[in-house]
Amino acid sequence: MSAFKRKRGGQRPADKKAKKAKFVANADDAPNEAVEENRNEVTIPPPVSKGKWTNKERVLIFSSRGINFRTRHLMKDLKTMMPHSKEDTKMDRKDKLFVVNEVCEIKNCNKCLFFEAKKKQDLYMWISNSPHGPSAKFLVQNIHTLAELKMTGNCLKGSRPLLSFDPKFDKEPHYALLKELFIQVYFTTLQYEFQENMFVLFLGDLEFSICYSFHAQIIEEDASIVEIGPRFVLNLIKIFQGSFGGPTLYENPDFQSPNMHRRQIRLAAAAKVREKQMVKEMHKLKKAEVKEDLVKDVTADVFLTPAEEKPVHIQTEAPEPKVVKKKQKAFKRQRMQMARR
Repeated sequence: MSAFKRKRGGQRPADKKAKKAKFVANADDAPNEAVEENRNEVTIPPPVSKGKWTNKERVLIFSSRGINFRTRHLMKDLKTMMPHSKEDTKMDRKDKLFVVNEVCEIKNCNKCLFFEAKKKQDLYMWISNSPHGPSAKFLVQNIHTLAELKMTGNCLKGSRPLLSFDPKFDKEPHYALLKELFIQVYFTTLQYEFQENMFVLFLGDLEFSICYSFHAQIIEEDASIVEIGPRFVLNLIKIFQGSFGGPTLYENPDFQSPNMHRRQIRLAAAAKVREKQMVKEMHKLKKAEVKEDLVKDVTADVFLTPAEEKPVHIQTEAPEPKVVKKKQKAFKRQRMQMARR
């Protein structure tokens, strides 16, 4: 237990001694000048540890007030995956974002994942290196939590993950900066002899503006991956030089705010309604128009054809009546006799 405390606290081990080094300006004059030799001797302190690197990154994960249940479950999943994370109470909306740096200092954390909720429907995520920066702001979309997905993947809780990045992260300098931020935030302090899970981050579209992230399990037999969850989309907005503010290093030109997106949807729906109303008004105007009666038809003479004139015969005498001969119908007895014949 004492050795663990020395490793965590950074105490100097007893078996390490201070070393002396000599800095000589000219190698030819060094053996002859003993006085300068003493002046150039500098004592180098012994190393803090025995040469084994210890990751002391601590990530603070908390949010502002007004988040919904899906965001709360996402934060719970991230805390489960990251054993080096800490949590804190929700921050008030009236407080400025620079207060987060003070909270990180109180909690002894040098990294922060802060979820900011606006209008109870938009979620923003800040990833920051506290207190000096840099920091990045994302719009979180398409959240699928661990309990919602119900995937078949499973891994040891708190195991050290592998980080898999899209090759596009190395093409742009601002995405190389984000890659380094993700590495420092997601890498855990617990070290094991095997890795059975990984975080996958890749860029979605051609403009390099959307980052997809999910957690997966590595299968030992064929090294394939099975998704565990959670899964969400990060749409980059800005990268700042400082922590939660400062000069803007990069701004996404293709980003569209949720308010503008909803406004365009409403304008498109309103345009359709106006178009339907205009069509109805045109039909009413056509029905209300008075139809003009033509006095003379121009095309009437086309159907008139000349004919021969016949003399008019006037009949002065009544015509003779026509004699109609009635056919005598045989009686039934006669018809039966004729049928026998």
